[in-house]
Amino acid sequence: MDPIGASDTWQYVPYHNSVVEINGKPMPSVSGGTRWGGGLWINSRDEARFGYLFLRQGKWEGKQLISEEWVKKATTRGGPGPDYGYLWWLNTEKKAWPDVPATSYAAIGAGSNIIWIDPEHDLVVVWRWHNGNPNELFKRILSAIQP
Repeated sequence: MDPIGASDTWQYVPYHNSVVEINGKPMPSVSGGTRWGGGLWINSRDEARFGYLFLRQGKWEGKQLISEEWVKKATTRGGPGPDYGYLWWLNTEKKAWPDVPATSYAAIGAGSNIIWIDPEHDLVVVWRWHNGNPNELFKRILSAIQP
């Protein structure tokens, strides 16, 4: 996170009862977000920077931090279904967000925290703890920026 200018406030917090032993070493395991007390605690700015890293195919200020091939694989439909990559929700069939490009994708956490990436419009949107309709928000953002 240092190379992308993220803060030093984000942290991975395991649940008190989520540590398992692997090869004699205690390893924390968290299945969800911080809503239940464990997971990745991160601010919106750091989420946006992470999203921007993916929007730029793993590059930051001209330096390749994550391989472009891995970013492509992570955001391509895979085993669990046509709408899921490697921890990224995809819009390949336009079921999640019918009014936005099929090439858009998102990281979605507990509380519906979203990092939405739209490569066609060079756009990253972070939406935190909402109780709304993501498709409607994304559609409105796109209508506001399109001529």
